[in-house]
Amino acid sequence: MPTKKLNMCVAVFLWRAHPLYPLILLLNRDEYHSRPTRQLEWWDGGEILGGRDELAGGTWLACSRDGRVAFLTNVREVKCLPDAKSRGDLPSRFLQSKKKPMDFAEEVAKEVDQYNGFNLILTDLRSKTMVYVTNRAKEDNKFVTEVSTGIHVLTNASLDSPWPKVRRLKDWAIISKSYWIHMVKKNYP
Repeated sequence: MPTKKLNMCVAVFLWRAHPLYPLILLLNRDEYHSRPTRQLEWWDGGEILGGRDELAGGTWLACSRDGRVAFLTNVREVKCLPDAKSRGDLPSRFLQSKKKPMDFAEEVAKEVDQYNGFNLILTDLRSKTMVYVTNRAKEDNKFVTEVSTGIHVLTNASLDSPWPKVRRLKDWAIISKSYWIHMVKKNYP
């Protein structure tokens, strides 16, 4: 019996774990392959850099010239809201808003029921602030959480979910962390 391949977006990132780079991010977007997208480019008058969804105009990963980064994964669900707002609009709105990550996250928390499942990371590299927002809270209806220093994995489930793939990626990132630091020191003394 053939098995259906389940695509998964995944982000592995080191947050405030490196002396020179507050964020080291590896992200793979692996769903909706047939959905048309624009490649990485500057948009909004050259203030935001990211790929773009050609259908809804949003993004899954983008950064701004002023040191803000936002990325998103969709939560895998059987049922979806047919008239839901585009989740890809959330990173774009954050980068255009100039709001602090926590302020924007609290704004999004008031409208989580208007979107299909999502996980959103909002980052300000200058203030070294990172916030996780989801509309599929697991405990106490907590939709917004500040991200702690360390190695994290974000999938289509939740931040640092206990999936075997997440554990393997975290182990790999821990092993690779010393290599990344060595390469940075070697190339950027």
